[in-house]
Amino acid sequence: MTRVIGFIGLGNMGEPMVMNLLKAGFQVKVYNRTPEKTKAVVEAGAEQVNRPADAAAPGGIVITMVANDQAVEELVLGPNGFGEVLGQGGIHLSMSTIAPATSRKLAAYHQEHGSQYVASPVFGRPEAAAAQKLNILSSGSSVAKERVKSIQEALGQRVFDVGEEPESANVIKLGGNFMIMAAMEAMAEAFNLAEKNGIDRQLAAEIYASTLFNCTVYQGYGQMIANKQFEPAGFQLALGLKDCNLVLEEANSTQTPMPLAGLLHNRLLASVAKNRGNQDWAALARIALEEAGLE
Repeated sequence: MTRVIGFIGLGNMGEPMVMNLLKAGFQVKVYNRTPEKTKAVVEAGAEQVNRPADAAAPGGIVITMVANDQAVEELVLGPNGFGEVLGQGGIHLSMSTIAPATSRKLAAYHQEHGSQYVASPVFGRPEAAAAQKLNILSSGSSVAKERVKSIQEALGQRVFDVGEEPESANVIKLGGNFMIMAAMEAMAEAFNLAEKNGIDRQLAAEIYASTLFNCTVYQGYGQMIANKQFEPAGFQLALGLKDCNLVLEEANSTQTPMPLAGLLHNRLLASVAKNRGNQDWAALARIALEEAGLE
């Protein structure tokens, strides 16, 4: 497998991921729409390029880690995109949270151009990315998945094979994000109940996260919600709304009732309307705080 790869998207997640690739011995060509954000990784040994197309090489591998579907499509299909550069044997490793339909579209495009597509969204916040603790999903052709596995292993603690349909990893990712949102709303309401009854909400969070819900989501987000502290944002609330929209779109297209997703959408939408889009998505808990008279 080639040790030279392209990486596009140097946000909160992309930068630590590139750092881990460099530590693993990969040569990385990086592109970011805002060039200044490449400074740290370039100083660490990455090569900055000026166009998405320049991050790719014929038969090579390009990773995308960007905010939304439109950005991914533009990088592949747009002017100066890398789609036609990859060519025969090239692989697009898409690690963004995007719609299953977008993955199907990109997979078809790459197949027409002789390259391959692997959907590989991740579970984990920026601190997990920095610690190489991401849990990574992977769907696409078995040949392509095997070729990118060492890259995925350099970025995370475990890789989950979700099958050969390109969109399968995206479905699992959206379902996981929906469950995180639901957990945050449940924590917000339970901690409010404790506080309204004169019980310290931090104590409630500690009890729940060390007994019934002894897991990363309840431990990490539980502290944020208990402490009512939603900045700095590891994952912006506006992006959480984008993901909830994707969940509902997929639910509608497959006739899957998800009534709780509708409630969560309203929480996120109201939060963005209150100019909280740049806060961490755990700030959806603030709506419950306001309703309980605790904000």
